[in-house]
Amino acid sequence: MSWFDKIVSKTSLGIKSSKTDEIWFQCGKCNEQIYTAEFVENLKVCVKCNHHYRLNGRERIHLLIDQDTFKECDAEMAASDPLKFKDKKKYKDRLKATQKQGLGHDAMISGSGKLQGHEVELCVFEFNFMGGSMGSVVGEKITRSIERAIEKRSAVIIVSCSGGARMQEGIFSLMQMAKTSCALKNLSDCGLPYISVLTDPTTGGVSASFAMLGDIIVAEPGALIGFAGPRVIEQTIQQKLPEGFQRSKFLLEHGLIDQVIPRAQLKYSLANLLSLLKDLPMPATENTQTL
Repeated sequence: MSWFDKIVSKTSLGIKSSKTDEIWFQCGKCNEQIYTAEFVENLKVCVKCNHHYRLNGRERIHLLIDQDTFKECDAEMAASDPLKFKDKKKYKDRLKATQKQGLGHDAMISGSGKLQGHEVELCVFEFNFMGGSMGSVVGEKITRSIERAIEKRSAVIIVSCSGGARMQEGIFSLMQMAKTSCALKNLSDCGLPYISVLTDPTTGGVSASFAMLGDIIVAEPGALIGFAGPRVIEQTIQQKLPEGFQRSKFLLEHGLIDQVIPRAQLKYSLANLLSLLKDLPMPATENTQTL
């Protein structure tokens, strides 16, 4: 076989060189190939079909917070293993393995910063950490962020991206639903704004608590939002679900969320909403965000 035949054979099998993989990105939604640089420049949104791909926690902070204003809080807070939980692996071993991947100590990054000049307490999920599952650390970080907001008289923004409560922590995980909800009630009593941003996916105990308690609830296009998954619901009610069920557009049309905002407009839309909630002049609008 000649060198040319070998290349053709590899191509027909879908084997690409690492150099090619770095240059091109194939959208899993529309199957179109686009330049990776163009994909990243477009905030990880497909330029062909507008499919919004998931951002990690640090990218999300970079997208929303003014440069050099973010101060992370409680970065070293890590989960324990109160139930000595074990399935195929011990829970403590899962935590160690995930932490070694450089994803931080848990599925939440929280801190203080400015969004178009507005002082905010920001919480963002890291989905790559055990599916962004909510355990005791996630609940504690959110609660502390809310308490800081009350102390500073600032707004709270939570960007949800989670599969729900973390089963390895059992009741300790489920109690975070009540804990964070009580903290948000205190925030509301102080007349301070809370904006909830729902991204793909926002499900389970997260959607059943703080994610749906915002003064204003916004979502990214195409985000999966719900409690149980569509297949579980179909099996339970023995009926076919409507087209687009549990996607952000469907929820907007049925009054469950307030707005669907494309990623490129998210920062400036949030700034406008904060201005409205705080009765301040609208900031100048621009769309020059990059990752």
